Amino acid sequence: MPTDLTVDRADVTLAVRDHGGSGIPLLLLHGATRTLADLSGMADELVADHRVFSMDLRAHGQSTRGAEPWTVAAALGDIEAVLDACGVPEAVLVGHSLGGMLAALYADAHPYTPGAVNLDGFGLGRPEQYAGLDPRTVAEGLDRARQVSRAAAGQVFPAEAAETIRAQQTAMAERLGFAPELLEEGIRRSLGETGDGRLFLRPERERAVEMLDALDALDMFPVYRRATRPLLIVRGTRLADQGPELAWFDELMAAYLKGLEAELGALAADQPCIAVHALDASHAMPLERPRALAELVRSFTTGLPLRS
Repeated sequence: MPTDLTVDRADVTLAVRDHGGSGIPLLLLHGATRTLADLSGMADELVADHRVFSMDLRAHGQSTRGAEPWTVAAALGDIEAVLDACGVPEAVLVGHSLGGMLAALYADAHPYTPGAVNLDGFGLGRPEQYAGLDPRTVAEGLDRARQVSRAAAGQVFPAEAAETIRAQQTAMAERLGFAPELLEEGIRRSLGETGDGRLFLRPERERAVEMLDALDALDMFPVYRRATRPLLIVRGTRLADQGPELAWFDELMAAYLKGLEAELGALAADQPCIAVHALDASHAMPLERPRALAELVRSFTTGLPLRS
């Protein structure tokens, strides 16, 4: 049975789950505004031949918000503290979305890391990466997307609206073809309460905006080009149907998928440390395809030149 524990570091208390297992150690990292619950399906598959841990990133889930602003450097320091506390400093990092970007950045900064896996972690990229669209049009669309994200960040709502949140998550699960109960723990972990009894989905607004600003500043391709540790990048090939009100965003993302396909293909051809795999999944791949992702991770770790 998985065991929950905490790791204290500087200004934060980090929530960690020890999934058990034996073999090559892994630390699983979730995406922005999500929790370790998203990765439970993968963890269940991987404990057969790996020692598996997962964590809530700072200000997410059951990890505290911290006194200092949310920065990439702080998040990387948290990862190092968790690895040390769990006795697996040379674990392979496997992250989804923001977690995948952090996994690649951690391996870049820690050359003793055996390798890293980035599951669809690219951020919004640069306008010129959006194939077939005018960069000025893309820039305007990305500005709009950022405004929407920041408006929703840490939004406070009355307690009775929690059921509406659950209904929305259930509808999303049904659209994407996975069981709604897979989202229930994530909702429970994410709900925060204000002093007057209202609720919000963590991270709370201040930390969420700081995190979004940090994401906007990231360009992962220079990191990939200088990689010295094995890195597996898994890109989803499908868009998640987000409804007619977000059709403008889906058009942007369709162009981005095409641009990423070309750029990642060229990267893998030139960079011997990097392998790229296209998976029939949307960005919600850890929930849609946990078994397929576990197999990809297993194949990746089997080929790593681990130190004795």
